[in-house]
Amino acid sequence: MTVLSKEATTLSTTAPQATTRTALVIEDDADTRSLIESLLRSSGFVVSSTGSGAEGLQLARDLTPDLVLLDLGLPDLHGTEVCRELRTFTDTYIVIVSGRGDEIDRLLGLEMGADDYVVKPFSPRELQARIAAMFRRPRRIGASSDGHPMTIPALHVGDLTVDMEAREVRVGGERVQLTRTEFELLAVLASRSRRVWERETLVRLVWKTDWMADTHTVDTHVANLRRKLAARRPGPWIQAVRGVGYRLVTPSS
Repeated sequence: MTVLSKEATTLSTTAPQATTRTALVIEDDADTRSLIESLLRSSGFVVSSTGSGAEGLQLARDLTPDLVLLDLGLPDLHGTEVCRELRTFTDTYIVIVSGRGDEIDRLLGLEMGADDYVVKPFSPRELQARIAAMFRRPRRIGASSDGHPMTIPALHVGDLTVDMEAREVRVGGERVQLTRTEFELLAVLASRSRRVWERETLVRLVWKTDWMADTHTVDTHVANLRRKLAARRPGPWIQAVRGVGYRLVTPSS
């Protein structure tokens, strides 16, 4: 199976991170698995891998990886089911790497909790850029007068609290379980709740990349956020502004 695009067949070696990151590859095709492993190791990850969805879930529980790369067409479990189960016990970054490029497959994967979706055949440099972008996502919102990031311990909009240091979200004191991407998206929306954020701006701020041209990805994550927030308290929460983007509102605002 060929998973590389013509764009690049050589990988540049990146110095390991000061704090070693770990990755888990769940991919049943041995050649594809080996290529992804090499790509991740060249980026400084310690990599574990398996071709089984069930074994992948057990490894994720045992190893608590920082990143999971997941195929959809596994022999024992469908990848979306693996993704859904992963989200019951971890907020690790999940990237689906699949030969299924239809919009419905991409949207389903994101709705199940994936942070990104890459279609085979893929460019190694693009995959590296997407992964690097996820780990560059800002943990702090705002800037001081000299342009440097400033720490904001918590953001409050109505009875919604986004705790930036604990990375927790609460509605009326009740915790809301979010994926990492959902948390970053909500943090941006909450940082200026009256502002209408353009989809393209959200892609740049949350995904930290220009690779993601499909802004429907933002719509899917917004839909997930709405559902999770509404489970704690009914309300519109995130308002769509036609042709522009989204802004955060609350039932009490």
